[in-house]
Amino acid sequence: MKKLPTPARRTNLSASLAVLAVVAAGGVGTTAAWAQNYPITAQQRATAQQTAQAGVPLSELAPNAPDEYTVKPGDTLWAISRLYLLRPWRWPELWGMNINEIANPHRIYPGQVLYLDKSGGRARLTTRRGAGGEGGTIKLTPRTRFDSLSGMALPTLNPSLIEPFLSEPIVVDENTLQAAPRIVAGNDSRVLLSRGDRAYARGEKDSPLVEVPGPLQNYRVFRNATPLKDPGTGEILGYEAQYLGKVRLQRGESTTVETKDDKDYITVVPATVDVIAAREEIRAGDRLLPEPPRQLLSYAPRAPSTQVEGRIVSVYGNAVQFAAQNQVVAINKGTRDGIDSGHVLAILKNGETILDRTGEKKETIKLPNERIGLLMVFRPFEKVSYALVLEINDTPRAGDFIVNP
Repeated sequence: MKKLPTPARRTNLSASLAVLAVVAAGGVGTTAAWAQNYPITAQQRATAQQTAQAGVPLSELAPNAPDEYTVKPGDTLWAISRLYLLRPWRWPELWGMNINEIANPHRIYPGQVLYLDKSGGRARLTTRRGAGGEGGTIKLTPRTRFDSLSGMALPTLNPSLIEPFLSEPIVVDENTLQAAPRIVAGNDSRVLLSRGDRAYARGEKDSPLVEVPGPLQNYRVFRNATPLKDPGTGEILGYEAQYLGKVRLQRGESTTVETKDDKDYITVVPATVDVIAAREEIRAGDRLLPEPPRQLLSYAPRAPSTQVEGRIVSVYGNAVQFAAQNQVVAINKGTRDGIDSGHVLAILKNGETILDRTGEKKETIKLPNERIGLLMVFRPFEKVSYALVLEINDTPRAGDFIVNP
């Protein structure tokens, strides 16, 4: 516990709370949240300055937005935003932005009470009851409060929905897996390997699988780099490697030299690895890629600042055609298109092409595209990104369109 003094100050009522940014940890089981620097464009800064004074129009509020809400454990920033706003990605405007502290945003914690201020025809969310009024001020007396540093700040989304995908699916180029170390055999002639089994692996000729100083190295196991093809242009955007599990390197590759008839014979001794996690059974030929360090990623849900018109490439999972809520999809837009973590996009159902038999003659027509949900990008690559389906009123599938919300 850390003791946090709050000095007396006079606060103009038009000033609003700092934007809330929450960090989701990149490793499974990590729940601590950390504030990080987040790049602010000139347009975002101008919007921040405006909304810090103005709030959002009352027409943007959800019909049943509560005047008072107590934050509960298990809440997420997105859920609270949906409670208050018709367009929840506009939550920074509801809270306002404190430009001086945007690099280290304030957070919302369970137990805090949020009050909706609708004075002046604009909506703001504060943690002070009765903060409204025309031109008034509030004087805060000196006090001391205690705040936990144990990572209790609300996450933007339920971490369990996206944590596995921060390390599991991976988009690679055509040659990455072919050049990666491979499993060559299981212990005791095992063909299919699962957690607790021992296996043997080796690298390619010029890059053997060897130990390095420090803790034991972990590798992720992949198979079948499936091409991700743009539904519109046919361009191969990358290859999605199928995640199988994780192994730990116990001993690196080595060689033995045996002399016979005045000749030296070199024998390769493969590396020894132990399977420490398995989503599916692992077998000879599967490839190993080093486990990346845990990442702390900042998710600030927001609409892209540029026009986006793209498509859903695939639904993550074996032989899955349709996406449900809280499922992960790949889209054909990435960092080269300006896509970043936190971008919220609308999903448009691709209208069917049908034969109109109701007129004097048969005619082929295309039904209009209909908006059926929202998704949020959480892991962008160069040409493709993974996104979480936030909400739907129909069933998205590969080929559906994505546009600005």
